[in-house]
Amino acid sequence: MELLLSPRQSGQFVAEQSKDVFVKMEGVQRVAEKLYTLRHSEELTASGWKNANPLAPAPTTDQALNWVFAVDTMNFSFWPEKEDQQCEVTYKGTRYRGYMTLCAAITRAIEEGVPITDPKYFSKMSIEELGHVLRSDNATPMPMLQERHQVLNEGGCVLLEHGGSFRSFISQAGNDAQKMVELIVEKLPSYRDETTYEGKRISFYKRAQILVADFWGIMEARGEGEIPNLDCLTMFADYRVPQALVYLGVLQYSAALMQALENGELLESGDKREVEIRGCSIWSVELIKAHLCKLVQERDGQTCNINSAIIDFYLWPYAKQHHKEMAHIPIHHTRCIYY
Repeated sequence: MELLLSPRQSGQFVAEQSKDVFVKMEGVQRVAEKLYTLRHSEELTASGWKNANPLAPAPTTDQALNWVFAVDTMNFSFWPEKEDQQCEVTYKGTRYRGYMTLCAAITRAIEEGVPITDPKYFSKMSIEELGHVLRSDNATPMPMLQERHQVLNEGGCVLLEHGGSFRSFISQAGNDAQKMVELIVEKLPSYRDETTYEGKRISFYKRAQILVADFWGIMEARGEGEIPNLDCLTMFADYRVPQALVYLGVLQYSAALMQALENGELLESGDKREVEIRGCSIWSVELIKAHLCKLVQERDGQTCNINSAIIDFYLWPYAKQHHKEMAHIPIHHTRCIYY
């Protein structure tokens, strides 16, 4: 069987072959300069995890790790069919949409006494029970309930086979980020974010990598964040961060692709255009990181410790904060379990 390219290798290969998505070096350099000015700020630390997950349990609790596993296992496909018809969850007076509906729903369930972070429960919970946990405030349900139920059941069973918790499961990788990603995609089929592009087997592993990054974020908050090989992680190729990268001038779409997205065309998972959006996003962030590290070395005489996951922790909230300014840039629509 042909060698499977890692997410970083996949990003570079796709960027070198891409016909509809292009990395713009002037944009790469501009964003790297911006990040250089923020290099000592909390925005570019692992605590960015907490900023992106304000609804998570306190990181010092064991429940936080299983919360992360449950959420990341169902962390895909939140975009609405129609912008004015979105799934919404209100928690403690705040109304949430998108990914945050999932976080709010899981935390709401915990407060209601549902053992949603216990693998013994979620490995066997019914689709009706999950539907109640993920219930919307309005008539628009969370998309892909059946798929979320299937992967959560599957994930719970895998945890029960490996010690009964996410911590016991991930500990088998020996405190190494690369081995953690490999363990996750080996044992959990729903995390196997792979496809073929121009005759090569490639991988993006968005959810597997974000699960490792979230684990790191929690351990960092506990003062136990020394995890080797974190630099193996790339950005987490979804649909929001590419939009931000286009807005920031880092990526450029062809006229044909832009027209297809503006027309609301649904891109199948594995469609060349979808692969190019995700692959070029990964590679552009690798180039941003490389240029940022060069700036830190040249100007400060220091080694840069900002990895691609931290840059993603900055870009995803940036996309949310500036969603009105970048509303003219269409996101790509792909219904799948990978992101």
